[in-house]
Amino acid sequence: MAERMPRQRCERCLRPQGHCLCALIPSLPSRTRVLLLQHPSECDHALNTARLAALGLQNAELMVGGQFGEALTERLADPGYRSVLLFPGPEASVPTPLEAGERPWQLVVPDGTWRKARKLLYVNPALAALPRVCLPAGAVSRYRLRKAPEPGALSTLEAVVQALGLLEGEGRFEALLRPFDALIEAQIAAMGAATYQRNYRS
Repeated sequence: MAERMPRQRCERCLRPQGHCLCALIPSLPSRTRVLLLQHPSECDHALNTARLAALGLQNAELMVGGQFGEALTERLADPGYRSVLLFPGPEASVPTPLEAGERPWQLVVPDGTWRKARKLLYVNPALAALPRVCLPAGAVSRYRLRKAPEPGALSTLEAVVQALGLLEGEGRFEALLRPFDALIEAQIAAMGAATYQRNYRS
């Protein structure tokens, strides 16, 4: 039996060549710097929305790892930004728009399941020590192929878009969701309408 050759992937978006999303990924400026900290297990996830966020924002960086050590310390010490952690908690507050002349935020975003994100905070004390911001209650995810683990749960990309909208203006970053929406539609098409209706429509 002939051995199956692995599908070639786009080196930028990491999707199979026939399903490359690069044409849909924007290049958006922002005053806010976005630092995405991705748990290694998320790298090969079918969506990998943290990567889509990093590719679509000019002022963003994606770091993959468990313990980030000095590399993280250096980024948090950048005098040009005030660092905050996008993660819920008793002391987390909803971010408010930047005022003219204010030093911009560095939005630090852990990427992984809730359990893995919490572990990133546990093994990186510098993260746990950051002031926290959260999103308003009631958000609804566009990820129609996932049962949300709790109300208001969003993908990393959706959370970044909403947080940036609160800081810099609603609607400015919606273009980041174009490749995300296309990816969801492609997955629904691949499984077939009947399967989707049976398993994911309430």
